[in-house]
Amino acid sequence: MVAPMKALAVCLLALSSHSLLAAETAPSREHHAPPGWEGSYHQIHYSPVVRIGDQVIVSGIPAIEGANDEEKVRWLFRELERHLETVGASLEDVVEITSYHVASDHESFRRRMEPVLKVHHEFFKDHYPAWTAVGTTALFSKDAPMELSARAIIGSGRSPRSTIPAEGTTPP
Repeated sequence: MVAPMKALAVCLLALSSHSLLAAETAPSREHHAPPGWEGSYHQIHYSPVVRIGDQVIVSGIPAIEGANDEEKVRWLFRELERHLETVGASLEDVVEITSYHVASDHESFRRRMEPVLKVHHEFFKDHYPAWTAVGTTALFSKDAPMELSARAIIGSGRSPRSTIPAEGTTPP
């Protein structure tokens, strides 16, 4: 009976020391908001930007400023840039975006995507993040045609490379 108890004690000691070590080495989590977005954290209770080590998570930004969809989308991408800058990241560091588009059917979804694709190319010229585009019937911000969230890895944009063959070429 003594041997199993000793083994159990050793296992418990190992587990507790592993938990302490993990807590000491885990990256800290920082919550950020660009100027003008503090209310998101204090009133609505979400973080516009969260940084964990070199990883950055940007909450959904609604496209709300502008006279038409294209202007609203351009404003949204500028806001994304501003959100990233609060933690030392840039658009070049973005590895993934998820966009939500108000559309009632596939045809209206495709129409809504036209200005988004145009503006997206203005901001992501050479290397493109992974992208999931989702159609929905409503967003939290009533007049926004779309909303965008993003993930970035600080520094990953310094030397991006692609193994995707150029258009019109045949892969080896």
